[in-house]
Amino acid sequence: MTDDAMDARGADPLWSQAADRIREEIARRGLGEGSKLPPERELCTRLEVSRVTLRRALAHLVDQGLVTASHGRGWFVAAASPPAPARDWPEDLESFTATARRKHMRASSTVLRHDTVTASLDDADRLGVPAGTPLLRLERVRLLNDVRIALDRTLVVAELAPDLTRTDFREASLFSELRRWGVQPERAEATIEARSADAELAGHLGIAAGAPVLVLDQTVFTRGGRPLLLSTVEYSGERYRLRTTLRTE
Repeated sequence: MTDDAMDARGADPLWSQAADRIREEIARRGLGEGSKLPPERELCTRLEVSRVTLRRALAHLVDQGLVTASHGRGWFVAAASPPAPARDWPEDLESFTATARRKHMRASSTVLRHDTVTASLDDADRLGVPAGTPLLRLERVRLLNDVRIALDRTLVVAELAPDLTRTDFREASLFSELRRWGVQPERAEATIEARSADAELAGHLGIAAGAPVLVLDQTVFTRGGRPLLLSTVEYSGERYRLRTTLRTE
């Protein structure tokens, strides 16, 4: 069976189908913490997918905390953890796609801009690069189960993942793609504030001008502490709510 045949089983992208099959195999075989997955070549043969598709599926499972990679040793089932309390806003750094899957919803995007621009003085200062440095510009309307939820404007330092200009971000997760290229988003410095939607934003989200929006502005850093991307996400206040769990130390 080819990649195309696998895709005919459903509307999900090939990498998503492959991730589901790996997840099912882990559950079926009762693999626990630290169990090693078969080598990539064997997984490609079993799933009948390409190496690129397999690595994208595995990167997604890393996003979900189900598997982990060990350089030079392969892929392993990650440490088990107790079920997390229900929440709408993540307590850790995770992608919109990972949040959607945690909530058992389907994430997708309408891509408005996907090109390369040069860093302005302000952007360069926040990213720690010279003004004029090439940045990947990605602007998307984010949807949950086909309902417009947010407008996401992101700038990524292009040299850290040069092939992102060729990625189809209608379904792909930016964080998963970055991890596939060996770039690990680890932490973010973020601010959250309430605003009113202007006419342009209201048009993208299908809400009334002046309607409340929740704005998340963040700088995301790599595992080594280097600024990786700037992101401003404007959530419809009528369709997205903030709920999390706070604990004392």
